[in-house]
Amino acid sequence: MAVRVPILLLGGIAITLVLDWRLAVVMIVTLPFIGGSVFLITRRGLPLYHETQKAVDGMVRVVREDCQGVRVIKALSKEDYESRRYDAVNRNLIEKERRAGVTMALSQPLMTLFLNIGLVAVILVGAYLVNDGLSMPGRIIAFIQYFTLMSGAMSAMTRIFVQSTKSAASANRIGEVLHAADTSRKTNTLRHPENDERFIVFDDVCFSYNGKKDNLSHVSFTLPRGGTLGVIGATGSGKTTLVSLLQRFYDIDSGSIRIGGEDIYAMERERLHQMFGVVMQNDFISADTVAENIRFGRDIGDGEIRRAARLAQAADFIEAFADGYEHQLTAKGTNVSGGQRQRILIARALAGSPDILVLDDASSALDYKTDACLRRAIREELADTTTVVVAQRVSSVKHADHILVLEDGCVIGAGKHEELLLTCPAYKEISDSQMGGAFLE
Repeated sequence: MAVRVPILLLGGIAITLVLDWRLAVVMIVTLPFIGGSVFLITRRGLPLYHETQKAVDGMVRVVREDCQGVRVIKALSKEDYESRRYDAVNRNLIEKERRAGVTMALSQPLMTLFLNIGLVAVILVGAYLVNDGLSMPGRIIAFIQYFTLMSGAMSAMTRIFVQSTKSAASANRIGEVLHAADTSRKTNTLRHPENDERFIVFDDVCFSYNGKKDNLSHVSFTLPRGGTLGVIGATGSGKTTLVSLLQRFYDIDSGSIRIGGEDIYAMERERLHQMFGVVMQNDFISADTVAENIRFGRDIGDGEIRRAARLAQAADFIEAFADGYEHQLTAKGTNVSGGQRQRILIARALAGSPDILVLDDASSALDYKTDACLRRAIREELADTTTVVVAQRVSSVKHADHILVLEDGCVIGAGKHEELLLTCPAYKEISDSQMGGAFLE
């Protein structure tokens, strides 16, 4: 349509000028009125569609929350409340859509009005020209036919403006994210003369989400290549924040973080993220086969997938399925247990042979025996992989080369398990409260 309309419009103007330039001038005079009305309406409609898209976001957000929390909603008998909540956002969307629709709908009748005024003017002027013998009736009829053809082209152009206005509102919202300026901190590209004994270095790192109170305060530690760091602490102590900073999801306020002697802010994000295999607290399973969920779009062969599943202690239950690794998982993995889901996610992280493996509370749904077997497999078969384990259970971090005990974003204990039992009362309290100091290996 966008190609056809200009050809019809410009071609029609050219032919009418050849037929009778006086009548063509009468017609051309109406075009600025048409163009001006379309421009003004489009200018008004763009912010209205922008607001409509925001209202769509609000409605979709409520629908998503209701779908995810449907069991809780039913358990607490909140169906009526959630229905009213959805009705409110839906009515808001309807009102925004109505205002935008009415505004943009004005373009078609206004354009038709100006075109018909122009057509009447052409007929009147043409009648005078024929009466004075300056033109012929056939020429006037031909002129009216071309004018009608051009009117159809202008109508099509109006539809293009309406659709492009809707599209522009959506595209601009996406563009705000895609074209956002990189505000991350920069640093020099000089490498520090560090060896494998100082593979990961946190040097007096401070960070705050809101710029008021530090969520991590003066955190320092080093971890050798192939070593294991255990991070333990109460909920809200800063464990997940620490691993987020290591992956450069946020910019630290002060200090430095180095991997292999290179400041992470001097590294390209893609290169940095390719070093990691990560299992987060709220990771996801897609509606696909077990193999594809482990592969996750990467160029990873079937042999590597099976090896990763074996290391993650997932091979037994996967191979017990009738279709094995081709077994179809539902969205969010609702057709497997919580422990099986976690092991598939761990296999996904291991399949890429990462330099650094981050397990953020990734064994919470595993029994102690499976957790111990997982740690042993990683230690024995991935000797060069540096591991960061965030856990609530002391048994998950007991054998780490270095353990950090966090409280309110501060390190209140650091060292090996045996050292912390003697020097960190909080760590000893966690250990004694969980299993009385006795661990299942």
